[in-house]
Amino acid sequence: MIANPAAILVVVALLAAVMCAVLIVLLRPLLQRYALARPNARSSHKIPTPQGAGIAVIGATLVVGGAFASVMGFAPLVMLFVAVPLVALVGLVDDISPIPVLPRLTLQGLAVGLITFTAPDDLRILPIPLVIERTLLLIAGLWFVNLVNFMDGLDLMTVAEVVPITAALALFGMSSLLPWPTAAVAAALCGALLGFAPFNRPTAKVFLGDVGSLPIGLLLGWCLLQLAWQGFVIAALLLPLYYLLDATWTLLRRMARREPFWAAHRTHFYQRATDNGFTVGRVVAEVFALNLVLAALAGLSIGLASVAGDIATLAAGLVAAGLLLRRFARPRSAPSRRA
Repeated sequence: MIANPAAILVVVALLAAVMCAVLIVLLRPLLQRYALARPNARSSHKIPTPQGAGIAVIGATLVVGGAFASVMGFAPLVMLFVAVPLVALVGLVDDISPIPVLPRLTLQGLAVGLITFTAPDDLRILPIPLVIERTLLLIAGLWFVNLVNFMDGLDLMTVAEVVPITAALALFGMSSLLPWPTAAVAAALCGALLGFAPFNRPTAKVFLGDVGSLPIGLLLGWCLLQLAWQGFVIAALLLPLYYLLDATWTLLRRMARREPFWAAHRTHFYQRATDNGFTVGRVVAEVFALNLVLAALAGLSIGLASVAGDIATLAAGLVAAGLLLRRFARPRSAPSRRA
């Protein structure tokens, strides 16, 4: 048992935040010189901005989270700590010189497979053959890694999404609903993103880059998978529900229109919102508020511990997320003027 887990997880988050911020300050001149993201027709930014701050976010998460997680045994983290740097390396190369789709997906699939296929056999979600379940998890994990990357298209968007999720996961860990290594990694990722936030607030001074968004997707997916393996599948779906709906619906819509869905675009709901008159700050604030609601629903589903509770909380989450997507898809009404 961990004595006073709440205090320790707060320390984890604070240390990761400080480490991340210091690394960004040190790295920013190099990123400014060698990793400049120039705006194009699909970009949401208007001026060249350095990318690659994900190096600091992932580095702080692995160092601080790994150090505290290993207190209860490092074994569950070995493959994670191999897979995450692999995905980060793929993202780093892609940031500098784009990698073709097939090799990129192959390497990402290898990283996700290291986690899904090396997990203990007794960690199960569905009453189906193990190899089929792990294959489905591989596909879902590969999609989740990429959707986090797709959704990292506005200043503070990843912060607004991941901070509430990881904070909720850390709280679940404090209540012994999650294994300690998962809670420690979640707290470290939460803290690292808080350390990144001042540099990414509009107008951003630095971006995560693929070197950050891809491994963040893998780390977050791993944490959510641990939650599902504890029996809290609905909670694991509720926490990232906004990203899941926005990215998946956009993908299906592009496929139905026979568009090259693998190519960069500006048709996600959050991107359409900025085209429809929403400010960047307003979009991320509303996403953050929705994620607080989804986190509360996830906690409620765990507390109710019933099929009826799962159905009710998932339905409520779908309605809340659906309403926000609908709001983003429509032009914002101009404020009325009084005579």
